[in-house]
Amino acid sequence: MNNISFEFFPPNTPIGEDKLREVAKDLIGLQPKYFSVTYGAGGSTREKTIATVNAVKGLGAEVAPHLSCVGATRASVRELIDGYKAQGIDRIVALGGDVPSGMVAAGDFRYATDLVKFIREETGEHFALNVAAYPEVHPRATSAVADLKALKLKQDLGATVAVTQFFFNADAYFAFVDAAKKMGITIPIVVGVMPLHSYSKVARFAEMCGAEMPRWLNKRMADFGDDADSVRAFGLDVVTELCRRLLAGGAPGFHFYTMNQAVLTREIVTRLRS
Repeated sequence: MNNISFEFFPPNTPIGEDKLREVAKDLIGLQPKYFSVTYGAGGSTREKTIATVNAVKGLGAEVAPHLSCVGATRASVRELIDGYKAQGIDRIVALGGDVPSGMVAAGDFRYATDLVKFIREETGEHFALNVAAYPEVHPRATSAVADLKALKLKQDLGATVAVTQFFFNADAYFAFVDAAKKMGITIPIVVGVMPLHSYSKVARFAEMCGAEMPRWLNKRMADFGDDADSVRAFGLDVVTELCRRLLAGGAPGFHFYTMNQAVLTREIVTRLRS
């Protein structure tokens, strides 16, 4: 189980920056393929994203910066990808992104497909391009078929890897992969994994992105109440078992949404490798 990668978000404080360096040093020991770094809509975290990319790269790790098309211009994206190329970075995560409340300008790119196409036109085959996939259907998709067609178009325009939104239903992933193959999608569909750092926070994220929190999981977590140790132990078991089932079913790799923390991610990976 060697195809793993980890996601960070840019810290907002110097203390957060110092903490993230220590987290990165810890997780580098697990030999991930790369670390990805998120990017705020409209470039709202641009400088912090670049700083985080540089900090992680400075530790000797491979880095995959995120790019969101929301509010982005061709000029701003061109400047970023030219800079990343000059640094020897060879992977980018190209995303549509959500329009923040109050933002009016859509920018030069409407969909992630537009961003994928532009990056390929500008840089040829230099970058491996990650794109998003939704086993439980993108919340704004008109249908499951339309969502798959969007992924197929991203592939046809040059995407090389799809990484899923997190989920807790293995059958949803297997059904999605089967449907994707029938649609002619051949790129690897890597599993996005969300360790249960905080059940309430993960539940809120799930609601925002359209991921289903199983009823049985909600009920079991409610039973633990404020017992943080029990929540942590049970969450580790749930996510590890989910990953084991996915791995046995042919999942090509795992991308961990670390929330800038190392402990749970490291424990899950260690269990999977034992």
